[in-house]
Amino acid sequence: MTEALSSLAETFKNVGVSRAYGPAVTVDGEELIPVALVSFGFGGGGTSGPLPGGEAAGGDADGAAAGGGGGGFVLPLGVYCRGSDGQVAFRPNSLAVLAGLVPLVCAVGFAVRGVLRTLRRR
Repeated sequence: MTEALSSLAETFKNVGVSRAYGPAVTVDGEELIPVALVSFGFGGGGTSGPLPGGEAAGGDADGAAAGGGGGGFVLPLGVYCRGSDGQVAFRPNSLAVLAGLVPLVCAVGFAVRGVLRTLRRR
């Protein structure tokens, strides 16, 4: 089982790297290298023997059950570009930056609201 998980992790590590830094593309004389935030997650579990209620897990005769799943996402952050003069610069994806900032802005807003409520009660 450990070998299977190691093999799976190694496979997705390579997939993640190729997704985060794709092949360079030349557009209008500029070399562009796309950059993305890549995240994958996997989980699994199982049981053997009867469940606490006395019934067999999953309806199996010997009471064994197992399951697993996985998922991931890719958030395009922007591109590294090299112009004709050779200078390298990062150009962010504005929409992705805004989407990434939404949780931060919400957290700050909730924190400020909590502080203001606390100060009003005094």
